Amino acid sequence: MRLVSTWRLWLAGLLLVGCRSQDDPGPQGGQQAANQAMPVEVERLVPGEVREANEYLGTLISRSSITVYPQVAGYVKAIPLEPGARVSQGEVLLVVDPRRESAGLRATQAQRAAAVAQREFARQTRKRSEQLLKEGLQSRQDYDQAVAQARQAEASARAIEAQVQAQQVQLGFYEVSAPFSGTVGDYPVKVGDFVMPQTPLTTLDQSNTLEVSVQIPVERARTVRQGVTPVEVLDPEGRLLVSAPVSFVAPTPNATTQLVEILAAFENTVGLRAGQLVRARVVYATRDALRVPTAAVTRISSQTFVFVAKEADGGTVAQRAPVSLGLVSGNDYEVTEGLDAGTPVVLSGIQLLRDGQPIQPKAPARRAAPGVGGSGPGQDGGSAAPRQEAGSEVRDAGGSAAPGQ
Repeated sequence: MRLVSTWRLWLAGLLLVGCRSQDDPGPQGGQQAANQAMPVEVERLVPGEVREANEYLGTLISRSSITVYPQVAGYVKAIPLEPGARVSQGEVLLVVDPRRESAGLRATQAQRAAAVAQREFARQTRKRSEQLLKEGLQSRQDYDQAVAQARQAEASARAIEAQVQAQQVQLGFYEVSAPFSGTVGDYPVKVGDFVMPQTPLTTLDQSNTLEVSVQIPVERARTVRQGVTPVEVLDPEGRLLVSAPVSFVAPTPNATTQLVEILAAFENTVGLRAGQLVRARVVYATRDALRVPTAAVTRISSQTFVFVAKEADGGTVAQRAPVSLGLVSGNDYEVTEGLDAGTPVVLSGIQLLRDGQPIQPKAPARRAAPGVGGSGPGQDGGSAAPRQEAGSEVRDAGGSAAPGQ
């Protein structure tokens, strides 16, 4: 039995050794696998536009946005429109009961008729007195009295006519009309309510032209150029909606926040609304510089590196190269030092590469254009993490912060 067991163990050992010799290439086989070229994407660096931009929370303002008040007191008679309706200039928004004013106007018009008749009689009397005076049948004193009565009647008639005109104008205020074309807001009053000149009736907005108001730090305001510095309004995903140059820079900062307001006016062709809060990006400066994709950057301790493709005796190898980075523009970092234009940079497989490893370069897949696609606050379409700055300003990663953090 012992002989049989020993034989079985010996046979199993032979089988294990044979399997290992087939599966394990050994030290020599492992070295061959390590020296095998790794396929990676490689792209040559070219200069491109880099923008120094920061993102803020902006407010949309309409210069043609008002609260409508009545100019008379009375009870609401009719509200002919629904909230949100589009109206033209002069269209009636609300009617205040005008019956009392109408009755007063009719009484004044009757007084005017009497005054006009009295004026006509006084004119005829003056003419007769003038003729009698010429014929010597009337004294000068009686003639002067007739002239004075005619003038008095004329003045009375004019006063009544002015009063009629004033009451007609006042009666027109009982129909509250739109001073310009726009969109009607909500009506806080209803038919039958008593309103006074201090009672808000509704709002009227015209959003064809809007202004975006942005609060920026004082030190940033020094670099803003009126009519030149662009302000971009973004949608919630970071896509560009509209862009307009700065039209106003406040001469003094806000006493509470110490922020400076800037305004940029634009034609509203994308359906934005007055009072809406939006993402606004202020582009302080643009310049041409080398850019490297963010996916190609690695960080060791406090130094950033990229892998560049180098030709060696045995073929192409990946060589680690230190690099200094600046701002983020789109999906790229700005290269400030360490690389030259035309340098082939490895884009893929960065985490698996080691310095001096053989690689097999291939053309990269098509990358999205800078600034296209979703982005977080403070980025120009990039994917680097944003960093918060005082004054609700969000700074591009790679600005003052170390790249890759």
